[in-house]
Amino acid sequence: MTARVPTSTIMQALLEEAPSGHVSLGWVIERLGARSFGLLMFLLALVALVPGLSGLIGVLLMIPAFQMIMARRAPVLPRFISRRQIPTARLARLILRVVPLLRRAERLFKPRWPTPFETTRRVVGAVIMLLGVTLIEPVPFSHVIPSLVIMLVAIAYLEEDGVMLCVALAVALASLAITVAGIWGTVAGVNFLDRL
Repeated sequence: MTARVPTSTIMQALLEEAPSGHVSLGWVIERLGARSFGLLMFLLALVALVPGLSGLIGVLLMIPAFQMIMARRAPVLPRFISRRQIPTARLARLILRVVPLLRRAERLFKPRWPTPFETTRRVVGAVIMLLGVTLIEPVPFSHVIPSLVIMLVAIAYLEEDGVMLCVALAVALASLAITVAGIWGTVAGVNFLDRL
């Protein structure tokens, strides 16, 4: 059995393989292979922490989430997006910022409790889709917890850590329950005021 290569190492290799000048998003996803879903979720959740962008990111997250539910091997982006060129220098800056975060996470997240990959992918996709919906909620700072939870799920999925994935999914369910309770409370409050 071959040793599993850490995601941070794959990202570093991606930087070394990148041609000078520009690369396309399709090229990046092709090189990342089976890990492209996890990394895409992680990066989108990171961007969702920026105030004002969470609604858009919530919608964008639904695309890879749906494809995970359909058990695709890697994200399939619309052609006009996959052909979009990114300056290699910009990709390098992004990788140099993400790799240290991944290396720190890899100290805690490691392959254990292997799970059926196809089933896991579908479950993770369904949870990410629901969390993506909560990112659209127009309440100040309501995007922070779902974004952090998505990052937690993404890293556990990337590192094939069944233990941490169970923890992350439990936290995700708690986050969804809090959101539902908040919406229910808001609706109940509005109905109460209407009766006065």
